[in-house]
Amino acid sequence: MRLLILFLLVALPVFAEDRPPNIVLLYSDDAGFADFAFQPNCRDDVKSLTPRISSLAADGARLTNGYMSGCVCSPSRAGMMTGRYQQRFGYDNNLPPGTKDGLSLDETFGVKRLQKLGYETALIGKWHLGYPEKFHPNERGFDWFYGLLQGSRPYFPMEKPTPHRVIQDNGKPTEEIGYVTDRLGDAACEFIRENKEQPFFVFLSFTAPHGPLQPKAGDVKKLDSISQKRRRNYAGLLVSLDANVGKVLDTLEKEGLEENTLVIFTNDNGGQTQLGANNFPLKGKKGTLHEGGVRVPWALRWPDRIKPGTVIDDPVISLDLVPTFVELAGGEVDDGWKLDGVSLRDRLQGGEGLAERPLYWRQHGSAGDRAMRLGKWKLFHGRKNGEKPALYDLSKDIGEEEDLAESDPEQLKKMLSLLDAWESGMEEPRWGPGKRP
Repeated sequence: MRLLILFLLVALPVFAEDRPPNIVLLYSDDAGFADFAFQPNCRDDVKSLTPRISSLAADGARLTNGYMSGCVCSPSRAGMMTGRYQQRFGYDNNLPPGTKDGLSLDETFGVKRLQKLGYETALIGKWHLGYPEKFHPNERGFDWFYGLLQGSRPYFPMEKPTPHRVIQDNGKPTEEIGYVTDRLGDAACEFIRENKEQPFFVFLSFTAPHGPLQPKAGDVKKLDSISQKRRRNYAGLLVSLDANVGKVLDTLEKEGLEENTLVIFTNDNGGQTQLGANNFPLKGKKGTLHEGGVRVPWALRWPDRIKPGTVIDDPVISLDLVPTFVELAGGEVDDGWKLDGVSLRDRLQGGEGLAERPLYWRQHGSAGDRAMRLGKWKLFHGRKNGEKPALYDLSKDIGEEEDLAESDPEQLKKMLSLLDAWESGMEEPRWGPGKRP
């Protein structure tokens, strides 16, 4: 017995110290920049609706200049999953329902790299990266897939579920019961409980608050103060989203995993204002390359590693997640992977600020709109409508209102040169607007 106790006293601390962190990535869908309480410009009508999500920023960090690499659902996921600009493999546009194509099989998902480092992996929720079986999550690095293949579905049970909208469990359709946001939250908790003995990665890809606007009756009853029906229903989806994030956080705490788990909350692209989202003070919305289409809320918590109340102003992008996760898992990023992001591991833990670097965006191919950010500068080129390139100083003009292209032609020229060089290495889209011949 003495030997057993001595072993436990010695071995357990070593295990806890040596074990890499669990990673929980929480993704909302089409939410507004100003619709979470941890955001400084959160709108008053929803300020009380997201206490659990907002606790992540209070207990950890808020990233003020956080971006997605795409302005709509499917491309932004393609970039985040691979750590590479999705335009490199022809993924400018949303994947059309039923198409036989998907994210190129020549691309390696970051989660595949985590699998090789000993992580148990799960994708719970929305996929939207390919419908034929060879493109499915289980083929790309996820041990467990519990979710839907398409980009959206009703929140309540469907009378006649279609193969790409039904919630499936590793390829097998499940019964149409319950409320989708609750089902996804419950599944994430189940995965955490069942895999707590080893490092795990969970990508909880909620469909909320993407349309259709179908909140639970009990949630929307709490929102009588919101007069506009569309905004009220959208807010109701936020209520269930926050409640299910809370379930996950409670499970981590109950299972004793909270201290060694990095939790990240963000959103897949800019808010869809047509369905009730609010992107104040940003210009634009989902589907545009203005700030309102690509800048999103980010909050992260990692107890004892990320100082509570931290605010990071460095521009970061979803492409940074793959190298960050690989390094946290104890791996090394290989230059041969040709990743476009940088690791945030040290920066999140109080390290030096990131070096200035360009961030790029493009939509609809070489004839579509494009944009870039370099330091405080934002360039937007609305080629689709024949607009001249516009230049904004985001440090003074986050709403992209004052075009400085004529007053600072040298800065414009420098950025256009960088943008042209970047775009020369991209493919034309494989589907949708601007599709290659």
